[in-house]
Amino acid sequence: MDSGKQLTLPLMMSVGTAVIGSLQFGYNSGVINAPQKVIESFINETWFDRYQEQVTKSSLTAIWSIAVSIFSVGGIFGSFSVGLFVNRLGRRNSMLAANVLAFIAAALMGFSKMASSWEMLIAGRFVVGLFSGLSTGFVPMYVGEVSPTSMRGALGTLHQLGIVVGILIAQVFGLDMIMGNENLWPFLLGFTFIPAVIQCVLLPLCPESPRFLLINKNEENKAKTILKKLRGNTDVSADMQEMKEESRQMMREKKVTILELFRSPLYRQPLLIAVMLQLSQQLSGINAVFYFSTRIFEKAGVEQPVYATIGTGVVNTAFTVVSLFVVERAGRRSLHLLGLLGMAGAAVLLTIALALLEQLKWMSYLSIVAIFGFVAFFEIGPGPIPWFIVAELFSQGPRPAAMAVAGFSNWTANFIVGMCFQYVEELCGAYVFVIFIVLLLIFFVFTYFKVPETKGRTFDDIAAGFRQTAVTGAEKHSPEELNSLGADSQL
Repeated sequence: MDSGKQLTLPLMMSVGTAVIGSLQFGYNSGVINAPQKVIESFINETWFDRYQEQVTKSSLTAIWSIAVSIFSVGGIFGSFSVGLFVNRLGRRNSMLAANVLAFIAAALMGFSKMASSWEMLIAGRFVVGLFSGLSTGFVPMYVGEVSPTSMRGALGTLHQLGIVVGILIAQVFGLDMIMGNENLWPFLLGFTFIPAVIQCVLLPLCPESPRFLLINKNEENKAKTILKKLRGNTDVSADMQEMKEESRQMMREKKVTILELFRSPLYRQPLLIAVMLQLSQQLSGINAVFYFSTRIFEKAGVEQPVYATIGTGVVNTAFTVVSLFVVERAGRRSLHLLGLLGMAGAAVLLTIALALLEQLKWMSYLSIVAIFGFVAFFEIGPGPIPWFIVAELFSQGPRPAAMAVAGFSNWTANFIVGMCFQYVEELCGAYVFVIFIVLLLIFFVFTYFKVPETKGRTFDDIAAGFRQTAVTGAEKHSPEELNSLGADSQL
């Protein structure tokens, strides 16, 4: 068996331990959904104890929306701070250090009821958002760097799988009879400390990224020893050669700052594509479904809305697995287009179902089918693809800055949906998903005309394509200028 294709125990252990961070992100995205009613009554009681009056409907909606969406504000700060840690502490130690935030968040949320303080709940959501924002940077980076080249795509998709499994666990634990009830909801939110403990025990047993050791620390022998362990093979010369080449490339290619990224005409198109793909993930309406699915099912007259929500989580996980196997065969662009169009179709069905609910009782079943379809198509394309296609659109120099901008766009859009959906839904009623249908169609048209297929193409080849566009987009250059443009990009 070729050493590049061997799934060794140390490799499985390293990837599995890292993905606990993705699971935490998913868990904390989904956990707030099911116990909405019991947490709202806790806010009401606390308010009454303090001020001797019932909380107004608008204040309750505002506090609840902040508790849901402050998670994304933490995520925005976290995703922007990834670079501060990974190059100083290393990839593994950064993941280890971030768990301090998970413990603080668990304490704040877990003791909020005892302290009669919804402010602690909001603070805990912010801190766990900070942790999740860091994780969305650390995990894909570490997994990518310890994986052999031939398995990088499949193992990279495990980040998204970790997220959806986390969401599913949160939905199951959020059941009224498990932890989503009046007495146990603080444990449901504080549960985040258990995966943190597991990760703290396992991470010291995992190796540091050999790429970090060789390229950032210049510790060649250490990197070699770790590679032998990860690959289960004594001959790791090919891997070492690849990393040394990458190191030379990084020395040739200067780091690009975020400001330079926006200024240079060379990066304009890949940056626009990277941001639009992240927006197509978040503004597709998927978070509206995750944050508020129990409410949507209730409105649709479903007898046991929580079980329908768990069904959504199961569909979500199943189709992420499908995407994992299909993405290298079908290509990124075609899967993304299929996903966006499928989601738009499902959203049309959902709108019809919600609009006709009063007249036709059986429409509640159609709404379940529509939501399941919506989630399935999301995981085929817009779910996993924007995360790793951004890395494929940029070479080594501009990649960290591009990842930061992409992460920032993703979390900001996430925040906007979390904050505004309840208010927009009150205004639009059954027709709230029409907004998402329009957005999905815009993203479909953009992807069709602007996004290149990156499957099976080298970073060099993709960048050369953008260089060509940058040149033809400007006035016609002389061959000398053309060459200088090519040289500037240092690819």
